[in-house]
Formats: sequence, C-alpha cells, structure tokens
Amino acid sequence: MSATLPPETRPPATLTDVAETLVHQIGETRTWLEELVRIPSISALPEHADDVRACAERTAARCRDAGLEDVELLELEGAHPYVTGSWLHAGPDAPTVLLYAHHDVQPVGTADRWSSPPFTPTERKGRLFGRGSADDKAGILAHLAAIRAWLTARGSLPVNVKVIIEGEEELGSPNLTAFLARYGDRLRADVIVLTDLVNHKVGWPGLTTTLRGMAEATVTVRSLEQPVHSGMWGGAVPDAFTGAIRLLATLHDERGEIAVPGFADDVRPLSEEERARFAALHEDPDELRDEVRMLDGVGFVGDPDRSLFERLWARPTITPVGMDVPSVANASNTLLSRVDVKLSCRLAPGQDPDRAMTALRDHLIAQAPWGLHVEVALGERNPAWVMEPGGPAWDAAVAAMTAAYGREPAVLGCGGSIPFVEPFSAAFDGAPCLLVGIEDPASNAHGEDESLHLEDFVRACLGEAFLLGELAAR
Repeated sequence: MSATLPPETRPPATLTDVAETLVHQIGETRTWLEELVRIPSISALPEHADDVRACAERTAARCRDAGLEDVELLELEGAHPYVTGSWLHAGPDAPTVLLYAHHDVQPVGTADRWSSPPFTPTERKGRLFGRGSADDKAGILAHLAAIRAWLTARGSLPVNVKVIIEGEEELGSPNLTAFLARYGDRLRADVIVLTDLVNHKVGWPGLTTTLRGMAEATVTVRSLEQPVHSGMWGGAVPDAFTGAIRLLATLHDERGEIAVPGFADDVRPLSEEERARFAALHEDPDELRDEVRMLDGVGFVGDPDRSLFERLWARPTITPVGMDVPSVANASNTLLSRVDVKLSCRLAPGQDPDRAMTALRDHLIAQAPWGLHVEVALGERNPAWVMEPGGPAWDAAVAAMTAAYGREPAVLGCGGSIPFVEPFSAAFDGAPCLLVGIEDPASNAHGEDESLHLEDFVRACLGEAFLLGELAAR
C-alpha cells in the first residue's frame, strides 16, 4: 500500500502534518487490519464465541496502541463483548464525538466458492480480500488511523473522542436496549460517526441519510409425525417441503413485489427532495448488474415504475435466507415431515416493525396449503432510520470527505440496517449521526470474496482525520 497521499486528496492547509503522518503509518494500519481479518469473529455461530472475544481483545489492544485511554471490554450476560475507549482532553468547550464500528462478521457462506481462504487476508488487483476486510473491520481501523495520526503529529485531538466497537451487529444487536441502559450515559456525545456504510463508487464517497430496518422470522411447516417413503405414499400424502415452497411463493407477485396484505401499508412515500437526490446519482442499470454479478438474462425485480435506488433503499423486502432440508448429497426418497425456513425482512422508512411482522405471520398461517401446520416465530426487529442532510456536523463531513476524495460526497440511502443508529441518536437527545462509507459496491459484504478497495481505504482514513478537525472548527 502506497505511503503517499492519493493524487485527488487535497488536505486542508492546517492539516498537512496530520495527513502526512497518517499515510506514513498506513502500512502498519493495514497490518492491524489484517490481524483482525484473520480472527473468525462470527457472532451468529456459538462455536465461534471464543473467536469473537479474541477479536474484541485484539481490538482493545490496538485501541491502546493508537493512543486511546480507559480501554476496556464492556460486558453483558449472554452478549458478545463491546470494546470502548476514549480521549477526553480537548476541553469542555470542544464537541464530543462518538466513533462507532463493529468487530463481528457474517458466516462465510460456501467456503469453497471463495477465491482465497475467507480468513486469510489476500491482496489482488488493489483489493484486500477476506471476511470482515470491509464490513466492518476496516471501519475500526479508519477510526484508529485518524486518532493515531492526530496524536502522533500533534500530541492531542481537536475534539473529545469516545469509541464503541460492537460485537453483535451482525446478529441485529439483540442486546442493544440492555447495553444502553447500563452504559449509555458514559457514551453520551454531541455527534456520532459510523464507518459501516457504502460509498457510491470507488473514488466517490457517500454520506447516507436512510437505513432500512430489519426483522427476522422462522417459519415451521409440518405435515407428518415422521418422514415416509415417497414411492409408497407420494401422490396422496402431502409433504412439508412442497408445502413450504408453495407457501413461500405466496409472498411475492410475478414482478417480485411483496404480495402480503397490509405488510407495506405504512411505507413513507419519497419526498420530492429525495427523488431529486436519487436522480442526481445517475442510475445505470448495467453498472448495477455488473456490481452484483447478475447472470445474463436475469432481470430486476420490483415495481418497474420505481427507480432501482428507490427499490433498494426505500421499499421493503421479504427474503428466504435459509432452509433446513437435506442436502442433495444426503437426500433420501422420502416425503419430508418438517421444514424450517428463515425469513429476513428489510423494512422501509415509515413501517412499524411489529405491525408489519404481525401481517406477515397472519398471512403465512392463513395461506398454509392442504391444512399443513404452520408456525411462525418472530425474531429481532428494528425500524428504519431517516435523517435530513444539513447542519454543522453534516457540513463538516462534506468538507472533510471532499478534501480526502477530491469530490463532494453523494447523498445516499442504504438498503442495509444498523440497529445501533436510531437508539443511540435518541438516547443522546437527537445527536446527529454521520454514516460514512468504508466499502464500495464491489466489496460484496456478507457475500463470498468480500473485499476492501485499498486506495479508497486510505481516503476513508484521511477523511475521518479531516472530519475531526472540521468538527472542532464548526
């Protein structure tokens, strides 16, 4: 990784020393990142609980190395550990900034579809591949790179800083309410900065103003007390597998639009300002196809009268993401007696999670084919989050990112969910949240061959260093 400023970067005249220090340290910053990527901190799998703790401990060690004080693991019974630290010597008149990221990662999916081992960081064509390389261990290192550069170059930070690194974001932050009740007061801040979002493109940064909410459900379909011979009984006796497929087919119409009555009734329509911001991004369907590697002949789903950005950021989804059935290799000629399906839902701005998920549950039970027994267990859920761009913190972020990338950030929505955002902002009297890109559309977070664009990573680190200075000035 080059130890020089990216050619587009134009540091503020007052921050040249901080910028030069950061790029001088960027090689070691990458080493720290690769250390974290090697730890399989998969919060969803109980067998990796020790790895999640090991990642928290390594993160805490690097927080100390960067110059943070009072670094410790914050614990809740039954929860993966958070990491926190602070530097609070800028004085009572300086703003306090809370920096957020998370150290847990998604499961790897199908390991043999990765081009290199998921937890062996590997560079190819200017990208660092590995699970968590982008989502969100790069976010942790962007915080630490900025803090370390300031403390090395100046011996101080221009603002008071608190850092919180979550350990169960990829689970939907199930213990967030309890965490806030116990530790919220010590994390109080004037501005919250989250490095867990996506830039518009490589070299074009993004500031995100909307997040979809998230909800989960597990659907159990049962037909028999036990599996039976498919030849002896097939044709008259219903099986749970076919029933589950028919039931899932009722969730969408032929266009891929949600067909569950009432599920999307309270979705907030886009404002004219939001439509104008989406239009300014110059949607390119072919480019989007390339970014997600759609196969030839496969079309987009959803209402064709809505833009792709609206479908991705401002409309709800219901997606089957897992099913407990025998694999093809282990299949036998039987009628399955039970099938379990996990549904992942993304909730649009305006939707009430409890109301939407109750509508989904009622629909699934009512649509059970052939009298099959259907049970629906609702899981964690959180609402969407929306902010309007503007204000001193927003202006500071625009200035900082423009200096780091050489162009103003795009104003984006995000189809993903970060449960941390809304509760923390509300707990801190509506503190503004700056959602900063660390990934790009080709990062393939949550998928196979997740990767980080290394030059954009340098720009992201510089952008955060500049942001601390801009927040102090404003």
